[in-house]
Amino acid sequence: MDLSYRDPVSSRSFSCLTTIILLLGSVLSLVEAGGDETDRLALLEFKAQIVDHGGVLSSWNDSSHFCGWYGVTCGRRHQRVTILDLRSENLAGVVAPDIGNLSFLREVYLQNNSFHSEIPLQFGRLFRLQKLFLNNNSFSGQIPSNLSHCSNLLILSLGFNTLEGNLPADLSSLSKLQILIFEVNSLTGDIPPSFGILSSLRVFGIMTNNLSGTIPETLGRLRNLRALGLSQNNFFGTIPISIFNISTARILYAAQNQLEGSLPRDLGFTLPNLEAISLSGNLLTGPIPESISNASNIGEFEIRFNNFTGKVPSFSKMRGLNWFSIGQNNFGGGQSADLDFLCSLTNSTNLERVAIGRNAFGGPIPDCIGNLSITLSAFSLNDNHISGIIPNGIGNLINLEMLAMGANNISANIPSEVGNLNKMKSMDLGRNSFSGQIPESMGNLKMLTILSLHDNNLWGSIPSSLGNCQNLLLLDLSFNKLSGNIPSEILGLSSLSRYIHGTSICTG
Repeated sequence: MDLSYRDPVSSRSFSCLTTIILLLGSVLSLVEAGGDETDRLALLEFKAQIVDHGGVLSSWNDSSHFCGWYGVTCGRRHQRVTILDLRSENLAGVVAPDIGNLSFLREVYLQNNSFHSEIPLQFGRLFRLQKLFLNNNSFSGQIPSNLSHCSNLLILSLGFNTLEGNLPADLSSLSKLQILIFEVNSLTGDIPPSFGILSSLRVFGIMTNNLSGTIPETLGRLRNLRALGLSQNNFFGTIPISIFNISTARILYAAQNQLEGSLPRDLGFTLPNLEAISLSGNLLTGPIPESISNASNIGEFEIRFNNFTGKVPSFSKMRGLNWFSIGQNNFGGGQSADLDFLCSLTNSTNLERVAIGRNAFGGPIPDCIGNLSITLSAFSLNDNHISGIIPNGIGNLINLEMLAMGANNISANIPSEVGNLNKMKSMDLGRNSFSGQIPESMGNLKMLTILSLHDNNLWGSIPSSLGNCQNLLLLDLSFNKLSGNIPSEILGLSSLSRYIHGTSICTG
């Protein structure tokens, strides 16, 4: 065969194909160039609607390509904007609808600024969008329901604005969504039951709104959920059992609602990974389940202002516990062993706050409180039926800043070891049955601002050493059996704005 022969038909076909490819390349170049110009104009229009207090957008001009402008990132293959990052730049104004022309945009970070007006509907045109952060601004109006068109969205954060209206049920179509945060707005209505099909959701935060209705049972289908924040709304009814069966859950916040019912007995087994639970300010009843000890990773346990009853179980396995707040309930029964659970808290080496006031605890304060973590800064046992004495070990809690033991029946002397608490700012031992003299060592508490010892049986003279408490604002010694003159060292305190002695002083 003659290899130099060329079939005329084949040659023409090849020639046409080459021409088409060249033409197609030219067309694509024109398209890319047009897209390039579209992005530039969209950014300039975005800038035109902004008050730039810090001048961070000064580079946004024709002296350089927009891909080099501050806060702008472009893709490698095409010179198209993929990331817009202007977080925390003291920007104000409105977000221009032209942002919807940045069709290659994948990530938007505009949080921590002062943008206002409505969120542009044109965000719904950004089909490639994966992350949208508009939190901590002043956006108003409703959440655009057409954000449901952004089918690749992974994170939607609109918290800390002034948004109104309902949660758009259409958002339930965002099957890839992992983080959904609307906290601190003015949203109303209920949680759409269809949100239960957001199977990829890990964080759902709607705290501090005006949402109402019952918590949908369908939320229990969110098997990948790590954090659920429902606090400070108007939800009523019971917490669905399905919520307590999300074994991946680490954070459960539902405080300050109108929820009722009791906690499931197997809570510690169904939520083994729980790290924080806050159910304060509801109408919950029943005991704390003993199974709670199985949730050994809990660091925050807060259930105050409810109607819980019964004996408090052991928390000895929770070595990372730092916040323990069960006040304003009906725990205890006036029994001698009511406070034994405090000894289980000695295993928590990061403990910062213990609040058990306003319950029905009786019996003495166990000696083991001296073994509580030295990281403890607040300890409140007020308004119970506690008797006995303050153990001398109280002096070991050297980082204690607040001690509230008022309104009990604690007796005997105030231990001199309280003088070791040199970080103390507020101490309330009033309305008890203390006797003896006020310890001279209280003069060591130089950071003290409030000292309340009223309604006891204290006697003797007022120690002049209290004059060392240069930050003292309130000193209440009324209704005791104190004698002598008020020391001049105390009267000379410039910080003292209120000094109550009532019937406590019999001057010589």
